[in-house]
Amino acid sequence: MLPSRQDPPATPLVETVAAHARQPLLERPGVRPAFVRQVFRDLGLPYVSNGVIGLIFSASGPIAVTLAVGAAGGLTEAQLASWVFGILFSGGAATLAMSLLYRQPLGFAWSIPGTVLMGPSLQHLSFAEVVGAFFTSGILVLALGATGVVRRIMAVVPMPIVMSMVAAVFLKFGTDIVASTQANPVVAAPMVVAFLVLTAVPVLGRFLPPVLGTLAVGCLAVAVSGQFSFQGGGPILATPVFTPPEFTWAAQLELVVPLALTVLFVQNGQGIAVLRAAGHNPPVNVFAIVSGAFSLLNAGCGAVSACVTGPTNALMTSSGTRQRQYTAAVVFGLLAMTCALLAPALTRLMLATPTEFILALGGIAMLRALQQAFVTAFATTFTLGSLVTFVVTMSGMSLFNIHPAFWGLVIGYTVSRVLEHADHAGPKARLKSATSAPSVKASAN
Repeated sequence: MLPSRQDPPATPLVETVAAHARQPLLERPGVRPAFVRQVFRDLGLPYVSNGVIGLIFSASGPIAVTLAVGAAGGLTEAQLASWVFGILFSGGAATLAMSLLYRQPLGFAWSIPGTVLMGPSLQHLSFAEVVGAFFTSGILVLALGATGVVRRIMAVVPMPIVMSMVAAVFLKFGTDIVASTQANPVVAAPMVVAFLVLTAVPVLGRFLPPVLGTLAVGCLAVAVSGQFSFQGGGPILATPVFTPPEFTWAAQLELVVPLALTVLFVQNGQGIAVLRAAGHNPPVNVFAIVSGAFSLLNAGCGAVSACVTGPTNALMTSSGTRQRQYTAAVVFGLLAMTCALLAPALTRLMLATPTEFILALGGIAMLRALQQAFVTAFATTFTLGSLVTFVVTMSGMSLFNIHPAFWGLVIGYTVSRVLEHADHAGPKARLKSATSAPSVKASAN
């Protein structure tokens, strides 16, 4: 009787990919959706604070980047207002719907790297050609999400390597605290002191969350120092403007693939890593599909692609009970849609505050997320791959108009696969290697 053939044992990588392949294409929520009564039951001051801070963060610096890129590219005031309306409304609507459905803080916004990518392109492409690339990129993201390939690819890259990319991207928020305190101590220094006091004294922190206290002290410092310069006049309500797209080979080849990769693996990758580190289970394929669908909505307003946002999700999961953090996303989503309708007035309001106020507030709110990213990236395994990912991402290397965070993941993962065999072999192999090492040494003696 011939011995039965046995298949070779599956490696952890094969097992992981196979497990994800067996999952349904659209990840199920696993819980009942949250309705109004449940939201009010779970809502609390820390979650309102986190949602408000997330909105302030999204509607300040990122909006300023959008306005700067659009103005440099020759966009009209109406086109810029339409862009701001599109990104705020789609981000708020996607966040609200997904967070209520999954009862997790699933925050959407827009691609800041994609916005920066537009700058050079608008110098030699018409805005209609760029809008055509927005539409095509949205369709590509939607199609890739529908195939399920995104989840399988992201299952391959170990969490420490992904979190090292997140740490590199988030590091700028930490250094912004130091830079803003040095540049404008009258505003930033009281904010830092308020955060330290409220964090160090738990009794005070229970009545006034540290980040919310930081916001209040910062607003008071801005007002007292006379650095709030609001310019009145101009429209208040946003009026979306549809720009008929033009589909040219030049724009498609230059922008579509970089935009799609940035959304799926840089922006969404950050958001997924942050949410997993906070104990949530984000739906990777649904993220990609929703990002593609809302990117098409954005393109109709002449706006850049929608995506899951790492910084905003970090802010919304920075405090409170995990099961109730979705209410912070609900607050963020409702405020974002409201602000979308008031996009012109909101833009003038946020730009009236000193830059250091926004930088210090965002940096302080991101400290916990930055700390968690470093701990996850370098505490245990895949440390060399994580270090390479961190260094490449920080280097700013940009090939083929694709964000350096993407190349950090690719190069860091490749180096890890080549040089960190034991880590990729799985915990059982590492344990066997560790237990066999003394016996080998003893036999050598």
